[in-house]
Amino acid sequence: VYLICLCCCKRDRDAESKRPHSCCVTWMAVTAGLICCAAVGIGFYGNSETNDGVFQLLYALDHANQTLTGIDSLVASTTLQMQGALEQHLARLNELLASRGDYVQTLKFTQQLAGSIILQLQGLPAWRGVSADLTLLSGQVAYVEYYRWLAYLLFFILVLTVCLLACLGLAKHSRCLLVMMLCCGLLMLVLSWASMAVDTAAAVGTSDFCVAPDKFIMNQTDDEISAEVVHYYLYCDQSLSSPFQQALTVFQRSLTTMQIQIQGLIQYALPLFPTAEVQERRAGDPHPSFCSPELPDPSLSPQKDLLGVQHLLNSSETSLHQLTALLDCRGLHKDYLDGLIGICYDGVEGLLYLGLFSLLAAAAFSTVICAAPRAWRQLAARDRDYDDMDEEDPFNPQARRIATHRPPRGQLRSFCSYSSSLGSQSSLHPPAQTVSNAPVSEYMNQAVLFGGNPRYENVPLIGRGSPPPTYSPSMRATYLAVTDEHVRHRGDFSA
Repeated sequence: VYLICLCCCKRDRDAESKRPHSCCVTWMAVTAGLICCAAVGIGFYGNSETNDGVFQLLYALDHANQTLTGIDSLVASTTLQMQGALEQHLARLNELLASRGDYVQTLKFTQQLAGSIILQLQGLPAWRGVSADLTLLSGQVAYVEYYRWLAYLLFFILVLTVCLLACLGLAKHSRCLLVMMLCCGLLMLVLSWASMAVDTAAAVGTSDFCVAPDKFIMNQTDDEISAEVVHYYLYCDQSLSSPFQQALTVFQRSLTTMQIQIQGLIQYALPLFPTAEVQERRAGDPHPSFCSPELPDPSLSPQKDLLGVQHLLNSSETSLHQLTALLDCRGLHKDYLDGLIGICYDGVEGLLYLGLFSLLAAAAFSTVICAAPRAWRQLAARDRDYDDMDEEDPFNPQARRIATHRPPRGQLRSFCSYSSSLGSQSSLHPPAQTVSNAPVSEYMNQAVLFGGNPRYENVPLIGRGSPPPTYSPSMRATYLAVTDEHVRHRGDFSA
């Protein structure tokens, strides 16, 4: 790039001004500024697209994590109900209905069905490990994405700042700004290539994942979940049966049978047992109470336990419907597709735009670095042109600036001090020779008319100590030699 810019921008120097053309440096600066602005615009779009894709992936991961956590929660709560509260109610009912063998047999059958449901629930895959992995992955991705987005935002601001610094350095012809621009340009060039390398590596790695994401996921989960379950959620083929269909069917049938058995007990056993138990207890009491009515004892009634069992079965049926909906492949498969779309479309597209931004930024700063040496040579050529002039020439603009810091040397007389060194204006006699073809009186009248001094208008420029309008150092040496000779001649004449 540097050689191309050098060949395209090489110009011959002007023979009169002896200064290189600054058009090439100007156009290079303008081109670099435009490229920087375009690169930053593309970078902002790519950064936003990447951020949107990553957040879509995070949303899909969080939703899938909630689904898996909900499955584990429902399985754990249903198992706890079957093993804890249901067994307590059935044990009390066995004591209360011990006199009826058929009722006791029904309770035992109900307990067997509860055990069957527990076995089916234990056969379902435990998603606790997968859920923990998804939580860890989601947290890491969110952490990295936040700092990546913030770093690129600061990088964009830094690029614009360096471009502004380069424009100021070239516009003000400041060597300090040019040196700072060159150092910052080299740093930004290195950062641009590093950013492009990171973006390219991330885009290539993500693209490799997006080519066959199902194989990657199956390889990562083969130790925790069976391949059949992973295949069911990844492809969600409706022609294939669910791997949980048998367990859910057994759960549903067992639960329905238990509800029928408990409903029969409520219908037939509940009206009989409280009255019978109370009567037997009243008959065996040696001191019957005739003042209080004979009411059934609630502690001996199976109604509370039967209704408690019925409530547990209804709650388990609700959990069964929720578990069936959560285990269906459509929910997790939708989260899987949303995550893939976010990372494989928006994410990769954003990374490609960020790579284009890095490439354009590298080209812009390469142009700035190529323009810096030419701008430096231009400033050096301008300083040489100033050095070619006489610092003590009163007509030199640079001498006026130097005069404020350093007084002129005494031996070089200026136009203002020349008359005082030779005497007053009345002692100055014009030379004998004439330098104008016009009559002296007419020339003096014209000088008075235009505000000049008629006594000196016919005096040659050399005699008046005034240099010619345009001269070179060699012409100045000739002028000083002639002036000194003229001064000596006047001194001899006065003596």
